[in-house]
Amino acid sequence: MNELHHDDDVLAALSASVDETTMVRLHRLLERKAEQAELIDIAYTTMDTPVGRLLLAATPKGLIRVAYAREGHDGVLETLAHKVSPRILRAPGRLDDAVREIDEYFARRRTSFDLPLDLSLSHGFRQIVQQHLPEIGYGQTRSYGQVAELVGNPKAVRAVGTACATNPLPVVVPCHRVLRSDGSLGGYVGGAEAKHLLLDLEAA
Repeated sequence: MNELHHDDDVLAALSASVDETTMVRLHRLLERKAEQAELIDIAYTTMDTPVGRLLLAATPKGLIRVAYAREGHDGVLETLAHKVSPRILRAPGRLDDAVREIDEYFARRRTSFDLPLDLSLSHGFRQIVQQHLPEIGYGQTRSYGQVAELVGNPKAVRAVGTACATNPLPVVVPCHRVLRSDGSLGGYVGGAEAKHLLLDLEAA
């Protein structure tokens, strides 16, 4: 009988509503304990920006992912769990520097990023292109062909386009500065409106 009563108590505790303040406090405790036990392989947070809500994710090596809302943040986290590690936790403290620098960028107080990056989601030629993209200065643009020349493979225009389209770190790694040879936008993971906004922000 006591066992049944204990089970009822457990069920009642589990089904009791928990206010938001308590949930935040419990999550912070979980975050702190997981940090201390070195159980977090990927920390993430979200932030509001002029181009919508961005998901930021980082490994101990550096920022590994910036994702637009239109990419589906839950799906992005699932992909990270599959490709990198399932040990993912919302841990905003780990992303403080990234949030601050992105805020400064949108406030026109920053023209380049000084964040450690983890480029392990890209490989081969795509990673080479993405490593070179920050060489396109703030407020400048290059064509896909010019970027192909920059990386030493002038014929790889289409491959440069693919590298830009699959850039896992948009905004921070500035694929938005790469345009078609006729000056038109070309594709962009955040959509044409976001690409326009970033280019206008830097041109102002």
